[in-house]
Amino acid sequence: MRLLHTMLRVGNLDASLKFYCEVLGMHLLRQKDYPAGEFTLAFVGYGDEADHSVLELTYNWGQEQYDLGSAYGHIAIGVEDIYATCAAIQARGGKVVRQPGPMQHGSTVIAFVEDPDGYRVELIQTKS
Repeated sequence: MRLLHTMLRVGNLDASLKFYCEVLGMHLLRQKDYPAGEFTLAFVGYGDEADHSVLELTYNWGQEQYDLGSAYGHIAIGVEDIYATCAAIQARGGKVVRQPGPMQHGSTVIAFVEDPDGYRVELIQTKS
């Protein structure tokens, strides 16, 4: 068994694809409209779905906003240079909502960015 994907409902598919692909550097792996159901699925990730877990971005036509609720936490991405990554994300128009630094009660260096729908993405420093 392995984790295949995580699904996020998005209010603006173009803005979400720009964020995940242009700001975070993922690739659009596939996208398909489902006219009978009035939704579009777009799968993004850092590698082929055969070998990597990916994100499924679900756009329900005409639904521009969602209540994220209190149960959702975040997506985590490992990065080699968190300071350079955050600077690059900001330069590409991304929103860093927690600057890089050690996590509270620990020494792991983390940062958080936010996507256009308000979903949090944690960046975790993988090299010291």
